[in-house]
Amino acid sequence: MKVLMDNKAIGRALTRISHEIIEKNKGVEDIVIIGIKTRGIPLANRIANKIKLFEEVDVPIGTIDITFYRDDLQKKSLQPVINNPLDFDVEGKTVVLVDDVIYTGRTCRSAIEAVMNAGRPNKIQFASLIDRGHRELPLTPDYIGKNIPTSKNEVVRVKLLESDGEDTVQII
Repeated sequence: MKVLMDNKAIGRALTRISHEIIEKNKGVEDIVIIGIKTRGIPLANRIANKIKLFEEVDVPIGTIDITFYRDDLQKKSLQPVINNPLDFDVEGKTVVLVDDVIYTGRTCRSAIEAVMNAGRPNKIQFASLIDRGHRELPLTPDYIGKNIPTSKNEVVRVKLLESDGEDTVQII
């Protein structure tokens, strides 16, 4: 096991992602942020908090569980639960999906499908703390905290204070 990012590096990456979101969208008007269950949720909250600090605007935050939308659903559950209540409308908005790691792209694809089922956003953008490569689908994050080239037999583990008691990114 090797630690690739500590709490300070994660904080810097999220600060940079937050600034990039503001810059790319020329502000935060009509932006909503959606964290992908599980570790995308605290990352989405942190990004929204940084945007509030920089822009003095509360950006709507939501969460989605993409289990039902997985193309490998038969491997996950025989009775999937659909649980994606958003407290806001995505119609005409710029949706920024947030997750901890992008690997094959299948989670991102599932999240896009879940958002599209909730309405028709103007744009969908994707932020990932870690991009480890090995894409199976042609999807690339708009915002990346860190590119970490990996082999397929390595595992990237993101630990976050909110769920794991510490902020680290490890490769195993």
